[in-house]
Amino acid sequence: MAKENNWRRLDNSAKIFPIASSKKYSSVFRLSAVLKEKIAPNILKKAVNLALKNLSSFKVKLKKGFFWYYFEDNNKEVIIEKEKDYPCKYIDPNTNNDYLFKVTYWENKINLDIFHSLTDGNSGIIFLREIVYTYIELAHKEDFNQKLRTERKISNNTEDDYLKNYDKKSKNSKGGKKAYRLKGKILPLAAIGVIHVNIDLDELKNRSKEKNVTITQYLTSVLIHAIYNSNYKKYNGKKPIKICIPVDLKKYFKSETISNFFSYISVQTEENLNLDSFEEILKFVKKEFDRKLTKEEISKTMSTNVKLGNNIFIKSIPLFLKLIIVKLSYIEIRKYTTTTFSNVGRIGIIGEYQKYIDKFMMLIAPESVEKIKCSACSFENKLNFTFTSTLEGTEVEEEFCKKLKEEEINISVEGNGVHDFIS
Repeated sequence: MAKENNWRRLDNSAKIFPIASSKKYSSVFRLSAVLKEKIAPNILKKAVNLALKNLSSFKVKLKKGFFWYYFEDNNKEVIIEKEKDYPCKYIDPNTNNDYLFKVTYWENKINLDIFHSLTDGNSGIIFLREIVYTYIELAHKEDFNQKLRTERKISNNTEDDYLKNYDKKSKNSKGGKKAYRLKGKILPLAAIGVIHVNIDLDELKNRSKEKNVTITQYLTSVLIHAIYNSNYKKYNGKKPIKICIPVDLKKYFKSETISNFFSYISVQTEENLNLDSFEEILKFVKKEFDRKLTKEEISKTMSTNVKLGNNIFIKSIPLFLKLIIVKLSYIEIRKYTTTTFSNVGRIGIIGEYQKYIDKFMMLIAPESVEKIKCSACSFENKLNFTFTSTLEGTEVEEEFCKKLKEEEINISVEGNGVHDFIS
């Protein structure tokens, strides 16, 4: 008799992604670890399988129900391949043994592409970190023992913490105005250009401290400045520049879930803001963060989304109708953002493993509305700021790097070869 598969519901955020996503809008993000040695594919495969034993919540496939999608156990073999496509591409279940993540490698780099229904960036890091730890242990058995692996405590809690923490009485948050959309010629053949800006973290911290802002506030300001000077002025923009900033809700609510648990704030430029002045942009961004990055304000945004998903009318609509309604609504919602900037912060690594790792990187899939997306993570004394883009031009990236240099912050630039730009 065949073993019956276990199933579970998708969390409140995860419900939207299978409905809204397609080959043109993948809802996939990538986390990469760059080691100081060439990757051995056979060891990587063993490492992924061992990591999945500790994180069984990732060992699932997506199934269609009558009202919503749901997860079911996936007992198929995990496919490990050499990197051969652009990052953050749509993960086709038919060619990936139904898994919602994809592991690839190139030279000394391990890539973990994840469909956003499975989890968010912060929990994705837990999975990547476990793969990296296990890979290093297997590749350097003489330096490690089983004790280190068993000492790592990893949660497999998949509870929907949106439902546990949202406020039913909370008033709906305001959506704001439609945002300026980046303009320019699109890259051919569905290409995605990647530019990594490696930033000296100590210098960035010092400059942010001098300006009395956080690192995320500082980089958001540089990004607004770059968009304004390179793209907005060139195309005579009228609508506000609006940056969407994902927020890790675990910092505001008690949670051990490995599922999605994030919200966002939006920084939207105002008509009276002098965008020619970087100092004015900094002051404005700090004010917006201080106003919006509070538990009360974040709870409003989260609660609005949860209440929408729990609406009795929406819940009762069959999935085939939801596919039409939600897809159209999501296309409209995305018009309220110029770009997204996700900073997952410092990736902490146990001391014994640090010497084997060079850096980490995060990439987010761009799409037709948000033609450029930005992400950042830091390791040791390096912050990696990444642009993923469908635009042929690199004016935004060039202006971003130019401003950091003007601020006397050391940077180096690398890419995936789609663009010729080198700072």
